[in-house]
Amino acid sequence: MYDNEEPNMDHSARSTIDDGRDSFRPLHSPVDDSTHTTEAEKEAHEYISGPKLWLVTAAVTLVMFLTLLDTTIIVTAIPRITTDFSSLSDVGWYGSAYLIASCALQPLTGKMYSQFSLKYTFLAFLVLFEVGSAICGAAQSSKMLIIGRAVAGLGGSGLRNGALNIITESIPLSKRPPYFGVMMGLSLCGAAVGPLLGGVFTKYVSWRWCFYINLPVGAAAAILLLAIRIPDAKENKPKYLSAISALLTLDLVGFFLFAPCAVMFLMALEWGGSKYAWSSATIIGLFCGAGGMLIVFLGWEYRVGDEAMIPLSMVRRRAVWSSCLVIWFFFGAMMVYSYYLPIYFQAVKGTSPLASGVDVLPLIISQMIASILAGSLVGKVGYYMPFSIASGILMVISAGLISSFKVDTSTGKWIGYQIIGGLGQGLGMQMPYIAIQNTIPQEHNAVALALIVFMQNLGGAIFLALAQTIFTTDLRGGLAKFAPTVDAETVEAAGATGFRAVVDPVEVIGVLKAYNSAITKNFFLAVSCAGATLLCCWGMGWVKIKKIEEKPESREMTSN
Repeated sequence: MYDNEEPNMDHSARSTIDDGRDSFRPLHSPVDDSTHTTEAEKEAHEYISGPKLWLVTAAVTLVMFLTLLDTTIIVTAIPRITTDFSSLSDVGWYGSAYLIASCALQPLTGKMYSQFSLKYTFLAFLVLFEVGSAICGAAQSSKMLIIGRAVAGLGGSGLRNGALNIITESIPLSKRPPYFGVMMGLSLCGAAVGPLLGGVFTKYVSWRWCFYINLPVGAAAAILLLAIRIPDAKENKPKYLSAISALLTLDLVGFFLFAPCAVMFLMALEWGGSKYAWSSATIIGLFCGAGGMLIVFLGWEYRVGDEAMIPLSMVRRRAVWSSCLVIWFFFGAMMVYSYYLPIYFQAVKGTSPLASGVDVLPLIISQMIASILAGSLVGKVGYYMPFSIASGILMVISAGLISSFKVDTSTGKWIGYQIIGGLGQGLGMQMPYIAIQNTIPQEHNAVALALIVFMQNLGGAIFLALAQTIFTTDLRGGLAKFAPTVDAETVEAAGATGFRAVVDPVEVIGVLKAYNSAITKNFFLAVSCAGATLLCCWGMGWVKIKKIEEKPESREMTSN
């Protein structure tokens, strides 16, 4: 049974660890009724080191690179795709099909990783992602492309938390932060080079290579993983029980209740304010349907208890729900940076999509450096809280400064403000993942990491939809204020890079002011998200990482 009480913040680190470990051991295990790991099982789990460890890290980093590359590389290819397929009305689905499929399956992936072979489950998701990419590359119609994006989304749903689980199983807890930092920092390069690479492929080869590029890179990662034995605690389970017990503990009922809830909610976010008004019956119906299914899902999860897809007693742990809130707001702020800084450079500064990708490199590079540096330092310092606090402060400062952007903001300012934001994002990105592993025993990491990855993606989707609503509303108001003679619908239809061709030259400055106002208003949202991250991070607990490993050993020696 899980303990529902939270340790007080003024308890010692050791008492906090005790509470986190003691309270998260299920009363009934589908494979072994013992509540303690035997000495033989403990000795059987061997970590890897040296070249093998770096090759495994390189393989999962490549996969995470691909998943981030896949989210941005399509941006500069969409105009050519819509021209080839005459599918301007389907643009939204090229992104949302991936997101909806990924979010619907994501919580179940945690149970899958906790019950099936870690390496081969990860490879299965990678193959599914590759199949989806191949379908997209070979697509002969817009519908076929959307189907491919959905298949890739199903595959991508298990890749991020799978990569995190592989690192978790391969490295002792106190040594994980540097590897998390390297993996997250380098994988961010995928998001940075995505628009540039997409533009190069679209212009000089074919937009289809935006998807085909995933095939050889994914194959290289798969070969590396196949060649190396990855530690897996599930190898110690009795073989004759593994398959049956794994299927019985997946909580498929919970999944089939949750999936329609996630799909309806995300479709409402996708369609609201664009295809349908927020007050329309369709959007209200989708939200009501999602809410109703959520209530039924939570009731089922409560009834199932510790074997649920998302154990509610795990979520009630303060460090768990705090980490989820931190990552929720953190990625809300990140989405504003990722989507609206390029729009600022393209619409206000008049740069091309490729040039805007170069202009946001100060953010991406500083983010990557800070992520790697934070991973190294947190392992030496032993505490993650200072980095989370510094992250929140820097992000608040950066977003506040960017909200002061003008049409004529100097190069030095927009570079400097991005660097501050990148440092903040890099310092805090991995801390919720580390915090959540300090609270629960290793055998529950898969479920917990799946939950936090889901919250990350859902938070990004929700705040991006909110940002889009703010942007659209303020842009229309700004056009009425700064360029009253301009037709707002014509400007919106022309897009961020095309309005200069449809607007009288004397009105361009007014349109630029309207765009600038709409974009900077969104950074007030980023300030709010960063501030919420700063507040929520205190719930993750001030726990010394290096002591976590000592406790399970002493517990087992005592119990044995």
